Amino acid sequence: MADKKKKNLPPQAQKYQDFQEKREVKRPLLKNCIKAFLVGGFICFIGQLISTFYIYFFDFTEQTAGNPTTATLIFLTMLLTGFGVYDRIGQFAGAGSAVPVTGFGNAVISAAIEHRTEGFVLGVGGNMFKLAGTVILFGVFSAFIVALIKTILITWGGF
Repeated sequence: MADKKKKNLPPQAQKYQDFQEKREVKRPLLKNCIKAFLVGGFICFIGQLISTFYIYFFDFTEQTAGNPTTATLIFLTMLLTGFGVYDRIGQFAGAGSAVPVTGFGNAVISAAIEHRTEGFVLGVGGNMFKLAGTVILFGVFSAFIVALIKTILITWGGF
């Protein structure tokens, strides 16, 4: 399909496309995937340690330890983002640091830090929820749809 697009280009543009393809930096895909897997796994490991801590020391159950664990991970991410550490982790790990809930916390606090000069209401408050608002909206909406489907299946399906 890329060749088909090239044929529609004028000869000078085709030469430029060839020139660009020869000099394009090849990304180490396997290395990046391994780094993302290891860092993402390590973040999940830390989450499991925090969850176990809440279960043994604060008398939570496995079902109830999830909420304080998530809040703790987001809080730690926000601290690390504020000190500039999480950005370095993100540069190293790529998607491995963005996929867990810590990536969400990093995105929210980064927007807040970036716009803090505009004031607390319009700068921090207005911009940190640009990303968070859409994530919350679609999370709640998809949870509603799944609950609706489950209710229909249980009510009418006899499960």
